[in-house]
Amino acid sequence: MYRFKILLILIFLSFFAKAQRNSDFADSIRVRYNIPELGYAVVSSDSVLTMEVLGVQRIYTNYNAKLNDRFHLGSNTKAITAFIAALLVDKGKLSWNTKFLDLFPELKNISKKDYYNITLKDLLSFRGKLDGYSYGDTQPTKSDIGNDINTARYNMAKYFLAQAPMSANENGLTPSNVDYILAGLMLEKASHESYKKLVSDFGKSIGISFGFDYPNQTDSLQPWGHNPNLEPVPTFDNYKLNWLLSAGNINVSLPDYTKFIQFQLKGLAGRSQILSPKVFNRLLYGFPIFAFGWFNKIDKATGHHIAFNEGNAGAFITKVEIIKEINKAYIVFTNAATDETNEGIRVLIDDLKNEYGR
Repeated sequence: MYRFKILLILIFLSFFAKAQRNSDFADSIRVRYNIPELGYAVVSSDSVLTMEVLGVQRIYTNYNAKLNDRFHLGSNTKAITAFIAALLVDKGKLSWNTKFLDLFPELKNISKKDYYNITLKDLLSFRGKLDGYSYGDTQPTKSDIGNDINTARYNMAKYFLAQAPMSANENGLTPSNVDYILAGLMLEKASHESYKKLVSDFGKSIGISFGFDYPNQTDSLQPWGHNPNLEPVPTFDNYKLNWLLSAGNINVSLPDYTKFIQFQLKGLAGRSQILSPKVFNRLLYGFPIFAFGWFNKIDKATGHHIAFNEGNAGAFITKVEIIKEINKAYIVFTNAATDETNEGIRVLIDDLKNEYGR
């Protein structure tokens, strides 16, 4: 018994030393690359191997980071949208092959013929052909879409269905946030629920509190994002966040987001009570390059399957990687959208992989 206690103490001290070393290195990265607030986690399906949130919520202030601070996910929202789609497909509310214009037949007469047969599967896998759109684009204008937030995304769909299609890239993809606008509308139509309620209800079912918009939009004591010039972004009428709701407008804390990622790892291992491992594998790796909300690749050195994505709506950058074969995921949250931030994230993830595996 005495030896067993000593062993437990040694394991604890080793774990604590590793966590402290990770924290010190991460904070040095945060300072070196001028990142006001930096959160990171390494998780397996059953354990949080390390997790920390460091720095300040707003540059040049003393508002210290807190573990439960909320970060804007940007395009990491897409994996959540795709997962909710899988839940609705599993319930028989719609299918992967449901056509957008079958749910919205009134839009067919204004749509280009290229879009007549696009399906939920096409939209969620960046194969919908719709033209690209992001937060910095000037067209369409607010006068084109209207002031009513409840109809704005429908009007966005109407606008882009009338535009010429995007040419596929070298991988045969047409990456567009507009695909996810249309997919979100399909989920709402099929479920008779708003997108926000679908997300909130899903979150509650697994113990996650999802929010929307930049965190400081509703609570000034939450982290402020910082633009590419490292200037804090105050609250303002960022109507484009609403337009791109299902493509990139969820916020969440790091501890809660780790639950979502662990949920994916459990599902890949066949330990989900909700969806089959076949569905989880399809969501993350079902198509080459980009599946359902996830980019994917095979690591040339290890042969491991990596699902990944990055979110950046101009004020926060979040990155996540899920490595199937080693049952590990790497998550980094920041409240800045600078080139330096991206480089700091790269250095930190590489270091964490050296520590916990590739």
